[in-house]
Amino acid sequence: MHLEQINSPEQLKRVPVSQLPRLAEEIRQFLIDSLSITGGHLGSNLGVVELTLALHYLFDSPKDRFIWDVGHQAYVHKILTGRLKQFDTLRQYKGMCGFPKMRESEHDVWETGHSSTSLSAAMGMAVARDIKGESHRIVPIIGDGALTGGMALEALNHIGNEQRNILCILNDNEMSISPNVGAIHNYLGKLRTHKHYHKIKEEMEYFLKKIPTVGGAFASAAERVKDSMKYLVVSGVLFEKLGLTYLGPVNGHSMDELLECLRQADQTEGPVLVHVVTQKGKGYLPAETHKEKLHGVTKGYKLESNKGVKKSNTPVKYPKVFGDTLIRLAEQDQRVIGVTPAMLGGSGMNEFAARFPDRCFDVGIAEQHATTFAAGVATQGMKPVLAIYSTFLQRGYDQLIHDIARQKLDVVLAVDRAGFVGADGETHQGVYDIAYMRCIPNMVVMMPKDENEFQHMLYTAYRYEGPIAVRFPRGTGLGVEMDEELKELPIGKSEVLREGGDVALLAFGTMVPFALEAADRLAREGIRCKVVNARFAKPLDSELLDELAREQLPIITIEEASAIGGFGSGVLEYFSEQEIYDMQVKTIGVPDYFVEHGDVKDQRGEVGLTVERIAHTAHNMVPRRRQRA
Repeated sequence: MHLEQINSPEQLKRVPVSQLPRLAEEIRQFLIDSLSITGGHLGSNLGVVELTLALHYLFDSPKDRFIWDVGHQAYVHKILTGRLKQFDTLRQYKGMCGFPKMRESEHDVWETGHSSTSLSAAMGMAVARDIKGESHRIVPIIGDGALTGGMALEALNHIGNEQRNILCILNDNEMSISPNVGAIHNYLGKLRTHKHYHKIKEEMEYFLKKIPTVGGAFASAAERVKDSMKYLVVSGVLFEKLGLTYLGPVNGHSMDELLECLRQADQTEGPVLVHVVTQKGKGYLPAETHKEKLHGVTKGYKLESNKGVKKSNTPVKYPKVFGDTLIRLAEQDQRVIGVTPAMLGGSGMNEFAARFPDRCFDVGIAEQHATTFAAGVATQGMKPVLAIYSTFLQRGYDQLIHDIARQKLDVVLAVDRAGFVGADGETHQGVYDIAYMRCIPNMVVMMPKDENEFQHMLYTAYRYEGPIAVRFPRGTGLGVEMDEELKELPIGKSEVLREGGDVALLAFGTMVPFALEAADRLAREGIRCKVVNARFAKPLDSELLDELAREQLPIITIEEASAIGGFGSGVLEYFSEQEIYDMQVKTIGVPDYFVEHGDVKDQRGEVGLTVERIAHTAHNMVPRRRQRA
């Protein structure tokens, strides 16, 4: 049976075991060919082909619950559950999601784009199953990178204590996006090198059972010998001490070994952890060789290469500006420390790490720890710069409030992927951080209009004393000329880009070019726009707002962020606090729902972050002002 003939797990089960390896190769070739057109997460999915086949071959989805962590490794699961023909729409606007999605299939029982959630969800599902008297399997599949997240360790502690039937799969490919770091990663490395542990363990247990039971001290001593043997052969002691039965390591690319181990796990009472060792990018040499670069590929990826199709005269990427500026700051000040939670390459810090290995800290997928770690560094007179995606900073929110802002510590937050992120979709949209940071005392929040202003904002944040966030978008800048000398910007001061007496367009960050284009369009119709690069969502430019109030100039605020609680909300709050009640203010931002995957242009169009809407809104406001005059 060929791949195109399999539209469900039931059809997969009809394939003889001997033909599964051939099917695995078909799946790999399909992924390589398909993702070269659409883009997507390549390396992680090539690594889980046999594992996914084995799970669907033995178990009964959707009755049995498969929980993928992180969800980007679920492509093979989607193929085997009837979505093969939808792959030409992968991660495209209104197309198939790159993560598990409940509305797509009954086989997707948990939605996740962030790591380390599967074990907690599995425990919740197991409790509900047992209360209802059901008997299906709960199977979380978690990567070794995700296992470093604090939430996963909290869940392991609970799972081991409760002793409910949960079959945990540890997919160990030694990578997340950046190379994994930390003690758990090192521990798993030791386990991989002791593949004969279980044979030794079983032989020792058999030997101990043959010893006559005489009770008392001898029995106690025999039990200690048994436990000591576990340590001697470097077993899965960590997991067994937490209360889980440890099985493995097992070769994640051997169908026979996988099926045998999973059958054994299924027959074991209580929580089980199966340690599966896989190779990220398996079966495609460029992905095997360049694990970090080919974790995900873009549209138009060229086969047999590790490069995407490049456009000519591409402007510099924002992470590149961040990395280069961080190096400049570190060269002149030994107090500068770089911190990131497993996003060394994504945030442009690889060169910084090579230049300053003693001042660069990748703490793994541990955003809460990264945030408080940066706070601890700051208490000692250093200058930590925490590079973190907007969507992941959400996970360190308590630490941001409690450990950084409350203590007014000198921490720079470089908030990457602020705004829409495109194909990664709703789980990764960086549109909420303005709202959740603006309400925190002591915080400063700013965003540049272009890459040149970005380097100046980073320098400004470095010079500032206290917690300060610099937001920057995904992708490339506008192609503007970069200043050689860094300069400090006045905190809380906007920049007037164009004067006009009919309406004021207050644009934040990525929306500044849209405001300028709308102003050009309106000027041709005789409407004069004052265009302002807001720069700061907190503190606001009160002098500018007071001036607009005196002039009674209608205001349109424009931001690629949540309209609730965002920059525009701040403007409204300011006029309320000043008891200025006769101002016309219209806010344009992201409405109150989750915007799904697609091109950023499509996402902006969907929510009305367009030149056309800005111009239309101005038309609706200006006539009322003129009539009043």
